[in-house]
Formats: sequence, structure tokens, C-alpha cells
Amino acid sequence: MATTKTTTKKDTSKSTEFAVIETGGKQYKVAVGDVLKIEKLTGVFTAGDKIIFDKVLLVDNGNDTTIGSPYIAKASVESLFQRAGHGKTVKVVKYKQKSRYIKRNGHRQPFIEVKISAIK
Repeated sequence: MATTKTTTKKDTSKSTEFAVIETGGKQYKVAVGDVLKIEKLTGVFTAGDKIIFDKVLLVDNGNDTTIGSPYIAKASVESLFQRAGHGKTVKVVKYKQKSRYIKRNGHRQPFIEVKISAIK
């Protein structure tokens, strides 16, 4: 049974709305206008496609904070697909001393770049 907890902040300083989402086995703090590089997102996308993240862990609008247990029901974050690519080369070296053993390998991790358009 999922429950949500809402708290009210007493500080009236200027703050922006943000959310914490979970995707690809990682958690990201996002706000409207942010550009993210996300790993392990399946599917074929073209520029301008809308991607919706529904695993929202926390939403803060400046006055109220809503915390999910584990997720917030009926909360979502909308984003627009920008591009897909590969990161820089990660070099992997295996080495055993005194035995003339060395293996060199590397790979480029794929990513998808999205721009956050709305927090609902």
C-alpha cells in the first residue's frame, strides 16, 4: 500500500519547482528546462517525441513537498527527446603483475538526451 506525505515549508524564499524521478536504475533531480543524459531507456525515438516518466519519488513546488512511498500516484514528468548518442570512451585495463598479463578494452556508453518540459 503506497502512501504519500505532504509537508509545508516555513521559509518563504524564492525557489523553483523540482522533482526526483527514477529511470534506468538511477535517480535524477529535475526541474523544468533541464537537459539530462539518461542511460538504459528502451525504444526508438525521433527528435521532438514526448517521453513521460511516471516513477516520481518527490515533488517540491516551493511551498509543499510531496514524498512518495515509493512513488507518488498520479504524478508524472514530461520531457522532449533531443538526441541519442554515445559518451566518451571508458578504458578498462586488467593487469597481473609478474606474469606478463595485460588486457586493454574500452566501450562507449549509449545515452539519450531529453529536455524536461513539465512536472505534473
